[in-house]
Amino acid sequence: MELLDILNDITTEARELNGEEKSFKLWMPKRVVFTADALEQAYGQKIYERIKELNLNIEIAKNNRITGLRGKDERETYRIAKNTLAIVNAPPSAFNLRPIPPSADWQFHLAEGCPAHCQYCYLAGSLSGPPAIRVFANLPQILENTIKFESLNQVTSFEASCYTDPLSLEHLTGGLAESINHFADRPNTHLRFVTKFDNVSGLLNLNHQGRTRFRSSLNADVIARKLEGGTPNVSVRIKALRKMALPRQQGGGGYPIGVVLAPIMPIPDWELHYSKLMDELELNLNFEIDLTFELITHRFTPGSRDILMEWYPNTSLDFSETNRAIKRNKFGGHKYVFVKELMKELKSFFEAEIARRFPNARILYWT
Repeated sequence: MELLDILNDITTEARELNGEEKSFKLWMPKRVVFTADALEQAYGQKIYERIKELNLNIEIAKNNRITGLRGKDERETYRIAKNTLAIVNAPPSAFNLRPIPPSADWQFHLAEGCPAHCQYCYLAGSLSGPPAIRVFANLPQILENTIKFESLNQVTSFEASCYTDPLSLEHLTGGLAESINHFADRPNTHLRFVTKFDNVSGLLNLNHQGRTRFRSSLNADVIARKLEGGTPNVSVRIKALRKMALPRQQGGGGYPIGVVLAPIMPIPDWELHYSKLMDELELNLNFEIDLTFELITHRFTPGSRDILMEWYPNTSLDFSETNRAIKRNKFGGHKYVFVKELMKELKSFFEAEIARRFPNARILYWT
């Protein structure tokens, strides 16, 4: 099947999931840049052919450097970078995997950066330089390197979405399918990724062997609509989650699935808004499934707040220190989290709702 045919199928699927004539539009960069060394990679060539089929203009960077990302101010720099897709080789440091508790044993990266416009973005301050989307052309070597980190006689988990939303780029790169296929052949491994996107058509028929968990990042609809620009709405994401979990014989992907509720915020009438979200989940996941929950409250550092206020000067996100406590790390830094009493109230609510609706689901962590 040609790539454009696949994208048409995805568009049709999005219409069906959304129940609307107007479907969510997959991200297409305004600028695509390949470094010369990325084009020397076989996987880099695959991406090149996919991009070429989409009739996007391609530049070849000189000296393997991506330039032209800076604007006259931070807001313009953000706009330029967020419209740029750069295909590069991951540096040697990418092969020295780091632990990522409590999400997984290890993290590895298909890419860095994300085309969404979430006003609480956790990548703000985590990645250096303008927030361009960088895809790694040496992904096959990165995947092969994960074998060194596998443990004997126990399952080793690998997180693929620390610095990107891999499904948001799948129509351009195919990197997620490459990763799922790799871990399907590794008996004592488990791949995990989380997404706010819904273009799951290309993943449904992969022989994943149950070794990949598809997780959807969800929030109360009123929060998602205000703060998660450039993403499908929550109802569409939930229907995609259902499709990935359904058995193969029912047209689904048969994947283990997860819900990442993040960032949880005590907005006015928060119990009502989150109850509606849980209602919709219960309605759509009304069959036997392998389901996990990860519960993450909103937090920010002084540095990330400053960056986000530059990127989104008109944001309605509450960055005040009211109802916040300071949480320090071993490196001397700190972040603002909700005060202990509020955290306890939020945690009790979600644990009770999940236990009542999904008694067989596992809550992996609360933070």
